[in-house]
Amino acid sequence: MPKSTGMAGTPPCRLRRYASAMRISVLLSAIFLWMAQAYAQETLSVSGVVTDVAGEPLIGVTVAVKGTATGASTDLDGAFSLNAKPGDVLKFSYIGYKTIEETVSAGRTAYNVVMYEDAETLDEVVVTALGIKREQKSLSYNVQQIKGDALTENKDANFINGLAGKVAGVNINASSSGVGGISKVVMRGTKSIMQSSNALYVVDGMPMRSANNGGSTEFGSQGATEPIADLNPEDIESMSVLTGAAAAALYGSEAANGAIVITTKKGQAGKTKVTYNSSLQWDRALVMHKLQNRYGTGINGEFVPTSNMSWGAPLSSYNSYNYQPGNDYFQTGFVSTQSVTISTGNEKNQTYASVAAVNSLGITPNNRYDRYNFNIRNTSSFLNDRMTLDLNAGYVRQTDRNMVNQGVAGNPLVGALLYPRGNSWDDVTSYEHYNAERKLNTQYWPVGDYGMQVQNPYWVNYRNLRENKKNRYTVGASLSYKILDCLTLTGRVRLDDSYNDYTQKYYATTNDEITGGSSRGAYGITKSNEKQVFADFLLSFNKAFGDDWSVQANFGGSISDMRYDDDAVSGPIADGSEKFKDVPVGLANFFAIQNLSTPHLTAMQTGWHEQTQSLYASADVGFKGTYYLTLTGRNDWPSQLAGPNSRKSSFFYPSVGLSVLMNNFFPGINDIMQLWKIRASFASVGSAFNRYIANPRYEWNPGTQSWSVLTQYPMYDLKPERTNSVEVGMNFKLINDISFDATFYLANTANQTFNPNLPVSQYSKIFIQTGSVRNWGMEFALAYQHSWGDFFWRSGLTYSFNRNKVTELADNAVNPVTGERFSMDVLDMGGLGSTRFLLKKGGTMGDIYSTIDLIRDSNGNIYVDPTQSVATTAIQDKEDYIKLGSVLPAGNIAWNNSFAWKNFGLSFMINARLGGKVFSRTQAILDYYGVSENSANARDNGFVSINNGDLVSPQMWYSIVAGGTAVPQYYIYDATNVRLGEVTFSYTIPRRWLKNVCDIKVSFVGRNLWMIYNKAPFDPESVATTDNYYQGIDYFMMPSMRNLGFNLNFTF
Repeated sequence: MPKSTGMAGTPPCRLRRYASAMRISVLLSAIFLWMAQAYAQETLSVSGVVTDVAGEPLIGVTVAVKGTATGASTDLDGAFSLNAKPGDVLKFSYIGYKTIEETVSAGRTAYNVVMYEDAETLDEVVVTALGIKREQKSLSYNVQQIKGDALTENKDANFINGLAGKVAGVNINASSSGVGGISKVVMRGTKSIMQSSNALYVVDGMPMRSANNGGSTEFGSQGATEPIADLNPEDIESMSVLTGAAAAALYGSEAANGAIVITTKKGQAGKTKVTYNSSLQWDRALVMHKLQNRYGTGINGEFVPTSNMSWGAPLSSYNSYNYQPGNDYFQTGFVSTQSVTISTGNEKNQTYASVAAVNSLGITPNNRYDRYNFNIRNTSSFLNDRMTLDLNAGYVRQTDRNMVNQGVAGNPLVGALLYPRGNSWDDVTSYEHYNAERKLNTQYWPVGDYGMQVQNPYWVNYRNLRENKKNRYTVGASLSYKILDCLTLTGRVRLDDSYNDYTQKYYATTNDEITGGSSRGAYGITKSNEKQVFADFLLSFNKAFGDDWSVQANFGGSISDMRYDDDAVSGPIADGSEKFKDVPVGLANFFAIQNLSTPHLTAMQTGWHEQTQSLYASADVGFKGTYYLTLTGRNDWPSQLAGPNSRKSSFFYPSVGLSVLMNNFFPGINDIMQLWKIRASFASVGSAFNRYIANPRYEWNPGTQSWSVLTQYPMYDLKPERTNSVEVGMNFKLINDISFDATFYLANTANQTFNPNLPVSQYSKIFIQTGSVRNWGMEFALAYQHSWGDFFWRSGLTYSFNRNKVTELADNAVNPVTGERFSMDVLDMGGLGSTRFLLKKGGTMGDIYSTIDLIRDSNGNIYVDPTQSVATTAIQDKEDYIKLGSVLPAGNIAWNNSFAWKNFGLSFMINARLGGKVFSRTQAILDYYGVSENSANARDNGFVSINNGDLVSPQMWYSIVAGGTAVPQYYIYDATNVRLGEVTFSYTIPRRWLKNVCDIKVSFVGRNLWMIYNKAPFDPESVATTDNYYQGIDYFMMPSMRNLGFNLNFTF
């Protein structure tokens, strides 16, 4: 019989083996299931979002489990996810940010992290001259870097003003012209007697032309803008401030006064990023002269209705109009800034584009400034990333109306401040009345012109129109090819072309001193074109040789070609009066060239063309990461030397520097002191001099409408105004949170080129090259930053001072015409009336003097005659002029603070100018006409006390010390001032609250909110001209502004 199998077809032995296998399988499955459950219980899937302090996601942050190979990177939204166990440490690291560690805890799977910038890491590489990037530790000179965010957080239409207080060794004075006006930027003191002391601006490695027009005359009222102010601050990535000559030596003569190197934004690879920024700010006058409302119209305490003075009888509540220009004439200004930026691209091609609009209404009626910016930039890589092409184009449309600096003609401020206190301001707000006989509106201003061409302020605002329209086009290209891994060749070119139309329209019945004697009006138009073509090449070598040596070398050349052309036509409209006899009568208020009186027409065509060709080289050699040697040399061939008999065709400018990392000698202190650098440098650079000195020309005299008979003396052996500068300093970084920089510099500028005003017969004037100016000073910067969990604090303190001295003017110099030797210790640089700027050996470039004084007795007391009057006397000898002080500051200090807690941010800046003197002619005139608070206080007392006991009449006193051109020593003020310069409070709405659509940052901002301390009757930091002289003088200068507003930032 067959054997039993137990299961059909399955032998018993195999069945037993199958059952055994099943038991093993079940057992193993149970073991693996238990292990999986145990692993699942220990391992967590953690995730989160990494953002910066502004709430913006950070892309590419490395998130690693410390001590393991497990890690991840954040995506385009800043998100990450990975597996970790409780107790593991997550390490978040990102270039330019402080590393953060988080410990994984049981039950917690979300880890949202805010990372803070590491200033030490960010500063490791900075942009220097020619756009060359260098490690900061290797620099032998002082470079201070500012991120673009520092300029856009608290906006100014001219972003250069946003640098004030943020950089040591730089004096920045905002223009009294208001929004868009020219800023004066001086680094390490005024160096040249006749040439500009303003800094050079460099955009993406290429110098930008400076303003050809700084306004009208020193005390003319026409305001002006500058090319750098056209730049959209939202396009700025960072700025490097090169204060020393060695830092800017590669720019040669163009940067003898230092340079501000601006790097603009490029497109970024990754997700398309769109930002929209909206800023609205309201402006009010910050510091105004104090005016009285206690005494009315008239003189000698009597009411005289036809008088334009305010020395009348006391006012009461029944007859006081309580006129206050700050409230009744000045208005609240408004500035709107809107911008959109787009960044997109991939690894091979990136594009950046921006559009911006600035629209401003000034604090005086009918004053406005509008600017529209369009910019696009594309960066592409080719040939396996060895070739990079960078193309950019921009367009700026700018218009402005009635920009006013200071002065009396065409300045509405004069009439607004001097209006008699006993008269109703409402009476003159209707500034024009219809004249039925003439069939046009005529000016209404019943108080006269004060002998200063004063008109109704509203008439000046609406019927004396000065308008400017500018169209500016820029295109640029940069092609870079990496020949070898260590060798790169770059070529760049940029065209900057600007067209300006400036018109002046003076309506009928404008003061005929302004309209050329016509009662029907006057018109002028000026068309100008400024063009710059800049091209350069740069061959860069960067290689490390073993562990000890590193070399970064550059060789390049450039050509800068600049042209300026100006065509101007102006004249009165013939009105049939005797002056315009036999001239067809023109149409009143029709502003066209053909309507002007042809015999009285003024036509002027001017222009110039100059070019500089240059070759330069630099070498930076490092040894053992401790010693760094820097050598640079540049040779310029400027067209100013292109005279027919010039003995030189070029100038050479060298520099050398050395830095040593002292902390490498003491390894034990590296945990406490991350950086201790000692540096020193020397540079010899030159300042450009006036064109045509080597190749004189005949000059057109617009007054006589004829050419000059004589030319200036031609100088064939020209030398550069050479500045030899030495700089030494130290940089420290302690315990990762504290940094301290200290710099000492000494600069001597010789071969000063100026007109000594010597009498010559066969030439119109001569120039000599002699004299020397010395500047020395120190710069300090102390910074601290630290974070405690979600709270972050950064604080920075800067202090700098400069000592300026004229060490020589002309000592045994040679008269180039006669060959005779001569010496001079005093040079009059001009001034305002009896207030003069004099250069004296041993003095400063900012010394001001008085040429007049009150008559004094033998004891030095003011002489009071029997009628209780005083009198003035002119000082004849320049050596006896009374020194009033120097307008140059003794020092500048600023304290910046930034706080952040979660999504909240708060920052503020307190800055101060220390020392110096300023003069207010405005205050003198206000005193003279009796509208000032000073004059009212004297009348309240009943007298002015002089000589410690003599009492004189207030009206008599002010008629003497404030009359004429004033006795300036009574109107000199200490320029020291302390202000709350900036305040910003912000909150960032997290993206996740908005379903990840965008981030929104809301900021409340203020500038010049509080003048904490100031003894001057005006803002001592305002300037009306960028000239070396005439700083610190107030002659009806427009007041500086207090700004308050808010910003909105949307990031998609």
